Amino acid sequence: MISVVIRCFNEQFHIGCLLCGISGQIYEPKAEIIVVDSGSTDNTLSIASKFPVKIINIAPENFSFGRALKLGIQAARGDFVVAVSAHVCPVYRNWLQKLLEPFEDPQVAVAYGKQKGNDITKYAEHRVFEQWFPEESDFDQRHTFCNNANAAIRRKVWTEIH
Repeated sequence: MISVVIRCFNEQFHIGCLLCGISGQIYEPKAEIIVVDSGSTDNTLSIASKFPVKIINIAPENFSFGRALKLGIQAARGDFVVAVSAHVCPVYRNWLQKLLEPFEDPQVAVAYGKQKGNDITKYAEHRVFEQWFPEESDFDQRHTFCNNANAAIRRKVWTEIH
């Protein structure tokens, strides 16, 4: 089983796409979805509540990306935890399957997915995405970069280091 932890604040324009994308994944069993909201004042939570999600609220003054992720992972029951930002929208129905494939190697502790811009992404951001997310995956990269908007970790490993 996998748990998807979504950190959000006022993401009414994006969270529906993300939750539809997660719901439409071919990965079985279906993912447990945990939404960690930091005081949204728009329709984020009403949209999220239309999906099978567990909602955790955190006061805006207590929010940090790390704290929100920690609360979500503590609530997770899956063997793997996928951390995803609410503005991410899965493009492929096999996104979770591909994100978890590297874990077939028991030495793998963390994996992350590609990130692409869309038609409103600035030119410079497209160039950065091309640099950090090449067309060919590098399963043994020599740098420490990891996309925390779209990453998976073995929960056991996270628990051991926290």
